[in-house]
Amino acid sequence: MSRVLQFATLLAAFAVGATPMFAEGGVDPKAVEIVPGVTNSMLTGWTISLLLVLLVLWLIGKPSIIPSRGQAVIESLIEALRGIFEPIIGKAAFPTAFPLLITFFLFILFHNWMGLLPGVGTMGWGHNDASGHFHLTRPLIRPHNSDFNGTIALAIISFGAWLIIVLKYAGPALIIKDLFGNKAEKSETPGWLYPVLSLVFLVVGFIEVFSIVIRPFTLSVRLFGNVFGGENLLHGTGFFFVFYFMELMVGVIQALVFTLLTSVYIGLLCNHEGGDHGHADGHGHDHKADAHH
Repeated sequence: MSRVLQFATLLAAFAVGATPMFAEGGVDPKAVEIVPGVTNSMLTGWTISLLLVLLVLWLIGKPSIIPSRGQAVIESLIEALRGIFEPIIGKAAFPTAFPLLITFFLFILFHNWMGLLPGVGTMGWGHNDASGHFHLTRPLIRPHNSDFNGTIALAIISFGAWLIIVLKYAGPALIIKDLFGNKAEKSETPGWLYPVLSLVFLVVGFIEVFSIVIRPFTLSVRLFGNVFGGENLLHGTGFFFVFYFMELMVGVIQALVFTLLTSVYIGLLCNHEGGDHGHADGHGHDHKADAHH
């Protein structure tokens, strides 16, 4: 561990009135209070988020017609993500959803990478055992995404945003029809079979509702498990360079997966462009147009 990192840790520790130590063991999965009401993962989350905002502001600088290098980097990132998410979400809901999605991606990406820094999760306060080995009991720095409280908070925000967006751009009627309606074409289905399919789709709709309800749990567990597992792998192998670069890629992939899943959930109900699913009733009335207005 570098002298600079140790010195920075000492300064942070003195600010809360204690002297830190550096652990030899692995990563503690628990977030602990640094000061009353503030855990180490919360403190890390606020710090990295502030640095991320300052970094973006510094890169953009004063916007101009001829972009600076920093502005070009941000614009290229935005355009790349736009090309990924807009076809999934649809043009109608995209302007509302995109700021949330790009924030999710950058927030999760930088917090994933933050956990790759040497000493993260292994610096803090503890005690020496009889053999002189130090045992960490209160880590000073915990990555936001390796704390399940942090990932479940992200998932709840994702679920709440999904609910608001689909109600705005799809509407309750289209949502109910999409979940429980008969997807078969009545004109092309035998008369005796159509009511049977209606019952089948009704049962499938309740299964779909259950899958929607557990989305916050699945989103949060997926992100937490990958980040925390990767962090333990690195600390257990002494930051072996092969695993280190692998976890750099995992950080990008997990940020993209979380954001893509959020966009897919929105697009399943809001993006019916180019198809007739959920658009018209038996009288040819366009529900999509109503939902967009």
